[in-house]
Amino acid sequence: MSQDRWDPEMRAFTAMMEERGRAFPPIVMEPPLDAARASNDGPGLALAAAGGPRMAETGDRWLAVRGRRLACRVNRPTTGKPLPVMVYIHGGGWVWGSIDTHDHIMRGYAAASGCAVVGPDYALSPEAPFPQALEECAAVVRWVARNGAEWGLDPTRIVVGGDSAGGNLAVATALLLRETDPDLKLRGLLLNYGVFDSRLDTASYEEFATGHTLTREKMDFYWRCYALRDADRLHPLAAPLRADLAGLPPCLLHVAELDVLASENFAMEKRLREAGVEVEATTFPGVLHGFLRSMGHVKQADRAIAEAGEWLRRVLK
Repeated sequence: MSQDRWDPEMRAFTAMMEERGRAFPPIVMEPPLDAARASNDGPGLALAAAGGPRMAETGDRWLAVRGRRLACRVNRPTTGKPLPVMVYIHGGGWVWGSIDTHDHIMRGYAAASGCAVVGPDYALSPEAPFPQALEECAAVVRWVARNGAEWGLDPTRIVVGGDSAGGNLAVATALLLRETDPDLKLRGLLLNYGVFDSRLDTASYEEFATGHTLTREKMDFYWRCYALRDADRLHPLAAPLRADLAGLPPCLLHVAELDVLASENFAMEKRLREAGVEVEATTFPGVLHGFLRSMGHVKQADRAIAEAGEWLRRVLK
């Protein structure tokens, strides 16, 4: 595997995480996935807990959603007044990850923007395949829009964001709400290296199929877990690059250069512009998929958080 194009800090961070991963059993990508989740998520949990800025208030709240109790992590950088809010949907291929693995990222956004950040701990696949996670995320946004004042939030100023599979769910949530709740007006979408299509044959899939952390083999597994039927992988709420994108709110796209998903992110930017959606996009050179988890270790990740913080301040003012 050539690492000539890798940002040196990205290379060092990846090596550190691989070393931490050796303390856990190998990841076996076959259901049941409980043991695999512990091995996948374990190396980053301490990093997420210790990293990122302190909040004025952090707590987990529970919502009754689709027959279960869904935990939401609420981070408030300041207290004393209702805050605009970003509902941030964590990544992990719809299979891994949690509000714990992404806690430092959510706190980073809250500190950089001054807004509150709410993270839904949505149900994972394959136990809860499409569209369960999507319906849960949409239900959280609806609750915030109707009842957010109970949590010290301004329900009139909402952004939805996410990374990787969370970026997929963020766009899909906006598309679903556009149809079911037309009066619910989102202020923006923050989309970090999202999964936007079910194709595995783009130029970036060919270039980065192996050796760059997220592989084509892994993405094939994730899609088979999330969309159990072949037809579901073509559904515009599962593969939003196939959707009518008109009417979506302003978008900020952050793309990792060395990522199998880079091509579909570039395609999403093009499709959004063609649909008349306001878009700002940045490609971060030399970094891998999931690079936001390296905040505090890789300057490109810190730059992405800061840039998104400025954008959030503008769209939520």
